[in-house]
Amino acid sequence: MSYVEAIKTAILAFPFIAFLFTIPFILYNYHKYGSIHFLRVFIIYTFILYLITIYFLVILPLPTFTEAMQNKGPFINIIPLQFIRDFINESPFIWNITNTYLKTILNPSFYVPVLNIIMFIPLGLYLRYYFKCSFKKTLFLSLLVSLFFELTQLSGLYFIYPNPYRLCDIDDLILNTSGGIIGYLIMGLLEKYLPTREEIDDEARKMGEVVSGLRRITVFFLDIFIYLVITALLTIFITSDKVWLISFAIYYLILPFIYHHSTLGMRFLNVKMEYQKLDFIFNLLRCLFLIFYYFLLPCLIVVGTSLCASYFQLQHITLFLYLLVLVLIFMFYLINIILLLKNRKLFYDKMFGFHYISTINEFSLE
Repeated sequence: MSYVEAIKTAILAFPFIAFLFTIPFILYNYHKYGSIHFLRVFIIYTFILYLITIYFLVILPLPTFTEAMQNKGPFINIIPLQFIRDFINESPFIWNITNTYLKTILNPSFYVPVLNIIMFIPLGLYLRYYFKCSFKKTLFLSLLVSLFFELTQLSGLYFIYPNPYRLCDIDDLILNTSGGIIGYLIMGLLEKYLPTREEIDDEARKMGEVVSGLRRITVFFLDIFIYLVITALLTIFITSDKVWLISFAIYYLILPFIYHHSTLGMRFLNVKMEYQKLDFIFNLLRCLFLIFYYFLLPCLIVVGTSLCASYFQLQHITLFLYLLVLVLIFMFYLINIILLLKNRKLFYDKMFGFHYISTINEFSLE
């Protein structure tokens, strides 16, 4: 039952851990490939779920401190192949009596070693297929991951508990590593039916030649983040209340001029801007318009609503007005995001004769 609970916990924890991983994952993929390939997303996120699951299988269920203190050992087994002796001594298996087979499978002396092998088979699959590990590297990494788990148990979950609450067993190292090698060998039979890592990379780079809506959104927010960092750094040296304007000019006007129509964020994500005419002037006007459109306009609507409610003394419907305005602002952002994700060219890009060009073939890392 504890195995099922550990898997349930892993599934529940996965969305939160995946969320923390998502932004670095997006940035890395746009930097290296210029796109986010569906198959790569599937492989990486299932790999994360797999790692979470086997980790929880190792540490859960957590005992209370009292229960951990009552565990007097043994805490470690250094005798190899003890699981074979346990199977011989404890299992009900009799080779010529078939009704003992099911009892044997349900006996811990059988299913615990088998599960220790099975839980590392996916690791061998991933290491060979996606991470392109050799046999020796797969063996080493499988052993290393297993050793990490055993030390986690031996340390009482990194010394959170006063003593270990699970056995640190050399047999687990043997069985886990064997599972990794079995996974490696299985993938040797399967990989000819699957697209290679190189094919995934090539397709991703080809997709990256077009600047997708999600890539544009990523550029937008990465630029804002870097701009805010630059502004914060400038406040250390400049006391003027116009520091935000200075950093704006540096980041959105001067740096694009130096880096051939790319901000630092755009350059990192392999994108540059192109205007039909008057690059510098139209870039300035477009940046100012985007600030107004996405930030000042919603703020003005909220302020205007507040002033109208106050002027006309509409206190009894003020809450309703605010809720309505918030819904409209939410819909405003949602519609713009949907249009971008559908790779639509928005009206302000047409107005300023602007579009993004992918530079993945110029700056991407091989």
